[in-house]
Amino acid sequence: MVKKFSMIALASLIALPALASASAGPNVSDMERKINELSSELDKLKADLAAQRNELNSQGKVVAVLDEKSDDWDLAARIKFYGDFRTRFDYYSADTTSGGSLANDTLFTNRFRLNMRVKATENVEFKARLAMFKIWGMESQMDDDSGAMWPLFDGNTTRTPDDNALRLDRAIINWNNIGGLPMWFSIGRRPSTDGPPAQMRMNNDQRMGTPMAYMDYPFDGLTLGMEYHWPGDIGTGRVRFCYGRGFEAGLLDDSVGNNDDMDFAGLAIDILRKENRLLYFQTYMAYNLVNYPNFEDPIINASFGALSGQGDRVSNGNIWHTAAVYQDKLGPVNFFVVGGYSQTQPDYSGLLNDFAGMAAGTASPNTDDESGYSIYLGARYDIDAIGLKLGAEFNWGSENWVSMTPGHDDIYQSKLAARGSVIEVYGIYDLPTGEAVSKYAKTFIRFGYQHYEYDYAGSGDYNIKPYDLGSAADRAALGMLGIDPVESADQVYLTFEAYF
Repeated sequence: MVKKFSMIALASLIALPALASASAGPNVSDMERKINELSSELDKLKADLAAQRNELNSQGKVVAVLDEKSDDWDLAARIKFYGDFRTRFDYYSADTTSGGSLANDTLFTNRFRLNMRVKATENVEFKARLAMFKIWGMESQMDDDSGAMWPLFDGNTTRTPDDNALRLDRAIINWNNIGGLPMWFSIGRRPSTDGPPAQMRMNNDQRMGTPMAYMDYPFDGLTLGMEYHWPGDIGTGRVRFCYGRGFEAGLLDDSVGNNDDMDFAGLAIDILRKENRLLYFQTYMAYNLVNYPNFEDPIINASFGALSGQGDRVSNGNIWHTAAVYQDKLGPVNFFVVGGYSQTQPDYSGLLNDFAGMAAGTASPNTDDESGYSIYLGARYDIDAIGLKLGAEFNWGSENWVSMTPGHDDIYQSKLAARGSVIEVYGIYDLPTGEAVSKYAKTFIRFGYQHYEYDYAGSGDYNIKPYDLGSAADRAALGMLGIDPVESADQVYLTFEAYF
């Protein structure tokens, strides 16, 4: 527009002399005045054009700077952070086989977890989670006169309360759509805790780990998987081959040959997945079971064998483990049914050994295969109108049942490891804290009660014989070993949790 106006002004100036000579006389002074006015307008237009050029140059520089920074902004935008914080109160009391009692009337813990997710390429993604799990008033693990809690080691780190360090809980690289096929490869610190159906009582809408909750064991490893679709609208499924390392034996004298790396290998199959419905099956072997792992505390690690009476660290054999879960939702009712099977396959060192008999010279290492069983049932009723969820669960384990659950979330003893039965009732209340500012956001309290009844000693331990707690002879054998196991226990908990 400015350029068009300038051309009209110049044309007018060129035409003025001709007009002046044609009209002659008294109009000359008017013409001169108009020429001066137009000249002044032209100078002003030139100044405005120069100012506009300077402004455009300045804006161009800003755009160039923004363009340079946009790459950095794009890099930052690819990284997503989200997390959660939980404060938990626990009351725990227990009776032992000798008539003793144990109690912790006020135990408080804080747990903080920070997730990160970022894409490296279109089909390669990195996921990680850091976690801190700390006891109020302690910078180390609490005392445990029940003898059930393991000191901190690779299979329970970030899952057992300790100091306020932020440790690596999960870190994996996923390579998806390999060769354009519905296949993926994943490697790193595995998402192998809080698997189905644990999300139901933990108030999580999505699955939180790959293996079923009988395998609650943090470990490093890899997965190769494939997805498939059922005909019609039935749902999808996934088949995964999984491998992991539960214990690294290190550089040892090969001529001795009494220790080896402890590895996991097996299949994890989502037979059918659709919305709230999941039919899942897993089967795996745990190879070269170590009698006790390496512990974080160097003093405990150096002296644990002598203090516990278990001697040097050795491999004792294998365990075959199989489990299946079906979970679904009918109206406001969520429910699940789980079954588990374990079989010890010892070598010459034995598994589920009668240490009292061996000390007395009346027994040798148990080299027989021993089978164990477990069932696990639960339901939750959702009252969405008031944000309340009420649930109940029951699990039972047989005499020789062995779970792999050192990474449990039950503070003292894993309920799914019990050689006996556990009843739990709980409630979840979604707090009315206003509009969510993140898709991850939720705040709630969770409260519950657990009652443990043990039939056999050594729950969760594949080393020691499951001594019958109802047998006077077996209780005497435990006394000879200096072991006074928990026979029954009660636990009350209350949490305040925020996801963000």
